[in-house]
Amino acid sequence: MKVIGKRSHSSRLWLHRQQKDHYVLLAKESGYRSRAVFKLMEIDAKFHLIKNAKCVIDLGAAPGGWSQLLAQRSGENARIAAIDLLEFPAISGVKIFNGNFENEEIQMKIMEYLGQKADLVAADMASAASGHAQTDHLRQINLAKGAYSFAKNALKEGGSFVTKVFHGGKEVELLRDLRKSFGSARFFKPKSSRAMSAEIYIVAIGFKECS
Repeated sequence: MKVIGKRSHSSRLWLHRQQKDHYVLLAKESGYRSRAVFKLMEIDAKFHLIKNAKCVIDLGAAPGGWSQLLAQRSGENARIAAIDLLEFPAISGVKIFNGNFENEEIQMKIMEYLGQKADLVAADMASAASGHAQTDHLRQINLAKGAYSFAKNALKEGGSFVTKVFHGGKEVELLRDLRKSFGSARFFKPKSSRAMSAEIYIVAIGFKECS
């Protein structure tokens, strides 16, 4: 048998974790596209962000797990816009945009589709891992800052924002900035987030348009 290539040690460990992961198995059984959906479930159970949302934007949406839950739980006749650089299969009740969320043309298309400003902007995207913790931390902070800038333009008064960051120091500065624009902002670590992962979420509620 011809061996095309060997997996790296880190790839083998990741594959092993995936095969044993309770949330990966549960996602498959439940028809969700990724285990990440359970993180949003926990966030929503704690902060109740989705039920009354009429307009929602999912940044970095691929493969679509968060968008699936947003479509299931958002208000009747809600409009949900999902955007990612990667293409992914359609989701009922979700309008998918392929491109960079920082692109002004894409932003205009999203807002035109929604027809009004958003009640919720959710960003579970992550930068490509380098293997160096501080580098990955800084890259993720920059990505979260970009999502925050987007949210400030896209959210209506009183809207909410969720973004993923990594521990490393700079996340505290970003939290302070968010508290200037929202009535409240805090860190939240879902139980479904792997214990060894540096990821944590910032949940900001009560956007102040004049900020």
